[in-house]
Amino acid sequence: MQEQVFYQLEAEVTMVTSFQDADPMGVIYHGNFFRYFEEARRVLMEKINYSYCDMQASGYMWPVIDTRVKYVKAIPFNHEIRVAASLTEWENRLRVDYVIYDKKTDQRMCKAHTTQVAVCIEKQEMCFVSPSIFLDKVEQWHKSGACHDA
Repeated sequence: MQEQVFYQLEAEVTMVTSFQDADPMGVIYHGNFFRYFEEARRVLMEKINYSYCDMQASGYMWPVIDTRVKYVKAIPFNHEIRVAASLTEWENRLRVDYVIYDKKTDQRMCKAHTTQVAVCIEKQEMCFVSPSIFLDKVEQWHKSGACHDA
């Protein structure tokens, strides 16, 4: 009997923080971290061919219903960061874990997660399990071998 191994779906983006994202103290305002998470999540979902346009075309939207953020170290503006995103739950909800690293030192600056649920656009009802279109895309990614290249 062959054991099934699942590789974690992950994505990363590198960016330089902007002046307009900083507070008067010259560090990134805490609310702007969600923009960085969003960019990493966008790249993550595109890896399985389920972009925002694909979500809408499939008849579902995925609102964020819960978040948790731990700010470890202040991030100044004009600073290069690496944002890693990992899909850690997908069967009943979509949970993505994030870590923001200092690009030069690889020091962790923030860790967080977001939780999203599928909502049927037509009925405006929340789904209690992830729709098959999404589950199929995750499964296809696992089976395709793309996970070995991640």
